[in-house]
Amino acid sequence: MATSTSWAQDVITCDLCDKAAQQFCNSCQVSLCETCIKFCNSCQFNLCETCEKKHRDEFKSLPHDIVPFLHKKAQLVFSACQEHIGQRCEVNCKECNKHVCLKCIVSGTHKGHDVEELTETHKNKIRKIKYDTEEMRTKLIPKYQKEDVEIRNKISKTKSKVDDLGNESKKLRTLWHQEVDNIFDKIDSLSQSFTEKILKALQEYHNKIKDLISEMNAIVKQNENLFNSNKLSEVNKYQSKLNEYQDFPEHVDLELPSLRSNIDQRKELIIEIGGYRAMLKQMSPPSPSADVSRLTPGIEKLMDQVRVVAIISTNHKRLLGVACVWRAEAWIYGNNKTITCIDIHGTVRDTVTTTCLSCPGGISVTRGGTLIYSDYFSGTVNFVRDGKSETLIIAPKGWTPWRLCCTRSSDILVHVSKGIGSQAKHKIIRYQRQNIKQEINKDGQGNRILKDGSNPLFMSENNKGDVCVSDRNEYTVVVVDNTGTVRFRYNGTQARRNKSFDPKDIVTDALSQIIVADIYNNCLHILDQNGQFLRYVEDCELTNLSGLSVDSEGRLWVGLFDTGKIKVIKYLEQS
Repeated sequence: MATSTSWAQDVITCDLCDKAAQQFCNSCQVSLCETCIKFCNSCQFNLCETCEKKHRDEFKSLPHDIVPFLHKKAQLVFSACQEHIGQRCEVNCKECNKHVCLKCIVSGTHKGHDVEELTETHKNKIRKIKYDTEEMRTKLIPKYQKEDVEIRNKISKTKSKVDDLGNESKKLRTLWHQEVDNIFDKIDSLSQSFTEKILKALQEYHNKIKDLISEMNAIVKQNENLFNSNKLSEVNKYQSKLNEYQDFPEHVDLELPSLRSNIDQRKELIIEIGGYRAMLKQMSPPSPSADVSRLTPGIEKLMDQVRVVAIISTNHKRLLGVACVWRAEAWIYGNNKTITCIDIHGTVRDTVTTTCLSCPGGISVTRGGTLIYSDYFSGTVNFVRDGKSETLIIAPKGWTPWRLCCTRSSDILVHVSKGIGSQAKHKIIRYQRQNIKQEINKDGQGNRILKDGSNPLFMSENNKGDVCVSDRNEYTVVVVDNTGTVRFRYNGTQARRNKSFDPKDIVTDALSQIIVADIYNNCLHILDQNGQFLRYVEDCELTNLSGLSVDSEGRLWVGLFDTGKIKVIKYLEQS
């Protein structure tokens, strides 16, 4: 039995069918059974008994060296000449870069052209392939891998410096008292801008390096398959890309500015960062000139005509939320467990599988670029580190976490609810790390600020520390200051729309303007920081809005629930 099995495994099958091969065509380098010997490898079709003789007579000058399998010879496969029937190509026309037969050179269209034997052409190609492959394997790939390690280390050190910068800023803030809050707002804004610019540049360069390494590994694998190939046409197609990878991609080496200040209380207080310098004399009254909006270069204003700068298709059939990261990327999620990071071109940059049983209740991004999400089944808010979820906040017992908002002061606003249906209670909790810092649910007289109901709340915080809440249970936007006092309410009447106001997602921008998605009217309302209606955006085909965020370029990313698409809208211009 063993002998029979071993023999069966050693049977060589025909290259044209599954039968055992007895013959081998040295000219075409294929194994053949008795039946398939009548197959013309050069013309690629089977022949019947009548056609076989006619074919032999017509193509008798085209050699087919069919021998018993034991007498096979490994040799190059010369293709049939396209101009002279019955002839095989033996030379390469250097002027036309084409394989031709001897008749083409002697009396055909290639007469008088400079030619080279195909065997020599093949040897030169193989020699070039081996050289390119060795250069990539022994020099370029190790060089890129070393750069990959150095860039990752630099990213890590940059993030560490950012943490140190933030700690130093907090220590100095206590010395400058309340009068310098606006100055530190500027410091934080510049620090974030520098951080975003540096980390974004490094990350883009890192991604490019990894992509190039992947490309070169793929080329090396393809080239190794060509080393022993006797298919002349395949080897001849090889085009060297070695020169494309010889030099590293250029990137800007940016440095994070340091934070400097004096702490001698008998002198003027000075603080500097990245070219910005603020000075404060002791006992000086607060200066209006220190306002963040006045310190920010290039003040923006609303455009007369907004425009869609990008339409991004996603894999989500039902898009539920959008949270921008830096300049041109955003995390998105739908009605499944995954949260996906996409760029403005629709390319998927990262995917996170959450611990949720169904889908997240909400997502947001911290000022340092960390993704957080709520899990309403477990009652937790989690952050993602190295692709893994870790618990950050546990909601109070009996309360369920939903929508999230990361603030400019690094606090986290969490909407929580208790109960079901129209009797459900709502409040917003401000967390400083894991500690509850504030609860927003009642005013100074004990009256509830947020209406009971089954709909979730959406919120955002502006530059002044006001919390802006979209309360769908009352069809109203409620804005409270940092003490929890109601500043104003907006019910959409100023916009004078045909249908009733139904606010959903809400964001604030660099000018502390409030942008609200009105899903009944398929438009966006834009208010100033005092609740005055400025304009609405409706001419961008915004239907069934779901998801709203602002990137660091000041562009709106608007999600559409039914299509899963995101429209990126430019609505600000330089003043």
